[in-house]
Amino acid sequence: MAEFRDSIDIAAAPETVFDYLVTAEGMTAWMGQYAELDPTPGGRFAVDIAGHAIRGEYLHVEHPRRVVVSWGVAGSETLPAGSSRVEFTLTPTGTGTRVDLTHSDLPDTEVRGHAHGWAHFLPRLAAAGAGDDLGADDWRPLDD
Repeated sequence: MAEFRDSIDIAAAPETVFDYLVTAEGMTAWMGQYAELDPTPGGRFAVDIAGHAIRGEYLHVEHPRRVVVSWGVAGSETLPAGSSRVEFTLTPTGTGTRVDLTHSDLPDTEVRGHAHGWAHFLPRLAAAGAGDDLGADDWRPLDD
């Protein structure tokens, strides 16, 4: 199993960024076309991204500092629903928030595709968090 890490600075307070990780309206502003979220430990984490049903649950929710979810693709043999873990750590900075992302328990074959996805979505999170209206997202996974 492998791990992917990245970080980004966002011109918004941690409380603002946090809402983009725990509300359906916030999540779909930067990632996915549909979200059903219950941001409590054991609560549902469901986001549809470019036709892929990402499914898992919230593992840890600490307002406004940390969100951890299990992550996988419904019906996938390679990365089944809830089989990997995504952690967002939010740290206040002088200009807003630093978001550190760790996506762990990824099969080696999934790292490249998920790195591609996070490279697209983290800047969208930064733009949405700063108040930009991003409109529809036409991102597609590498294999599509």
